[in-house]
Amino acid sequence: MQSLATRALILASTSRYRRTLLERLQLPFSVQAPGVDETSLAGEPPSALARRLALAKATAVADGTPHSVVIGCDQVADLNGQALGKPGNYENALRQLRAMRGQTVVFQTAMAVVCRESGFCEEVLVPVRVAYRDASDAEIDFYLRAEEPYDCAGSVKSEGMGIALMHSIDNDDPTALIGLPLIRLSALLRQAGIPVLGSS
Repeated sequence: MQSLATRALILASTSRYRRTLLERLQLPFSVQAPGVDETSLAGEPPSALARRLALAKATAVADGTPHSVVIGCDQVADLNGQALGKPGNYENALRQLRAMRGQTVVFQTAMAVVCRESGFCEEVLVPVRVAYRDASDAEIDFYLRAEEPYDCAGSVKSEGMGIALMHSIDNDDPTALIGLPLIRLSALLRQAGIPVLGSS
C-alpha cells in the first residue's frame, strides 16, 4: 500500500484565504472544490454545522481521489447560538457587524483530514472567541467600504483592518480565525504519517 508520506495532498476548498495559509507549510498540494450543500439543518448549532460541513467537504473529495489525503474545513460565526455565514454583500455585512458590536462571537472553525484508502479520518473543532468593540455605524461603514469582507464568515478579516473592530481574541491557534488552524493541521498530518518539517 502506498505510504501516506508520498500521497497527494488536496485542499477541499476554493477559499483563497485557506490556500494562502496552507502555502505557509511549503507542502505540495492541489485545490479541489468539494461541491457540498452548506445549508444548515433545522435546529443545528453553529459548532455542529461547522463540523458536519468540514467532514462532508473532505469526504466528498476523498471519495473521488481515494489515494490522496484531503483537508476539509468550514467556519461558522456563532453569535449567541445564531450562525452567521458569509454576508455576500454590504447590506448583510452591515447587519452582521451591527449585531456583533459589543458582543463576544465564537468563530467555530472545524477541520477534517481524510484518506479513503488508508482509512485515516480525523476531525477537530478549534473555537476562537472574539470580543468586539462597540463600534459606531460610521466606523463599520468605513471598514466595509475599505475592505469589502463579503466572503468572510462574520463580515470581518482579522488579518486586515477588521482587527480594529475587535477588543480581544482568545484562542490557541492564531490561524484558526482566518479559516485554517495550522497548528492543529500540522498535528493531524503528523498523525497521518505526512512529514511537515522534512522526513518524519
